[in-house]
Amino acid sequence: MHRGSRTELLSRLTEAITTVRAAHPTRVAVDGPPAAGKTTLADELAAILREQGREVIRATIDDFLFPRVRRYPRGEFSAEGCYFDAHDYQALHRVLLDPLGPGGDRRFRTAVYDHAEDAVVAPPVQTAAADAVLLFDGVFLLRPELIDRWDVRVFVSTTLDKTVERALIRERLASSRTAIERRWRERYIPAQQLYSATAHPTRYADFVVHNDEPHRPGWETAEHEVS
Repeated sequence: MHRGSRTELLSRLTEAITTVRAAHPTRVAVDGPPAAGKTTLADELAAILREQGREVIRATIDDFLFPRVRRYPRGEFSAEGCYFDAHDYQALHRVLLDPLGPGGDRRFRTAVYDHAEDAVVAPPVQTAAADAVLLFDGVFLLRPELIDRWDVRVFVSTTLDKTVERALIRERLASSRTAIERRWRERYIPAQQLYSATAHPTRYADFVVHNDEPHRPGWETAEHEVS
C-alpha cells in the first residue's frame, strides 16, 4: 500500500480516469460504506477534471432509491433490506449507465428519485459529450448487477466504527445520537458486511483508498489493468 498526500492521491486517480480510451463517456464508480468519504472524493475529482476542461457529470446512488413505501418491506433496520431492496438498478441502467456506455446515445438523466420529497422525478434529458466523465458515488456499486458498467472502479475504505463517528457529527442536527447509532449498527454496517462477503468489492476495484486519515490517505491499485 502506498501512503501519501491527498494531492498525490487525487493526481493518481485523475491520471487513471483521463487515460481511459473509449468511444463513450468514462464511467467512474466511487464506492464504499456510508460516511467513508465517497462524495467528498468524487467532488474533488470533479473539480480537477473541470479545471482540465473535461465535461463532468456528477450523480449519486441516493437519487436512484426506490420510494420509501417500496424500500422497507423487511423493516426499517433490516440489513438485507438495505442491500437488496433500496435501489432501483434497472432505472440506473436505463437512464444513466447504458446511455453513457458502449453503443449508447449519450442522452441521460441523473436521477429518478427526490429524497427530500420522497417522490419519483424525471428531470430533463441531457446529452453528454463523447469524452465526458461520469463521477458516480454511492454504496454497493461493485455488486454483480453493476460491476461491468464501470470504466474505473474506486472503493473508499474506512473502518466501520469510524463511519459511525463521522455519521454522529454529520447527522447530529437531523437525528438523535440513539437513532443514528441504531441505523448504522443494525442496518448500514451489517449491510456492508453482507456486501463484502457476497460481492467482494475490493477484489474488483481498480483503486482501494484507505480513508481513515483523509489528509494522508493510503491506496492500493489492482493487479488488473484499469479498463
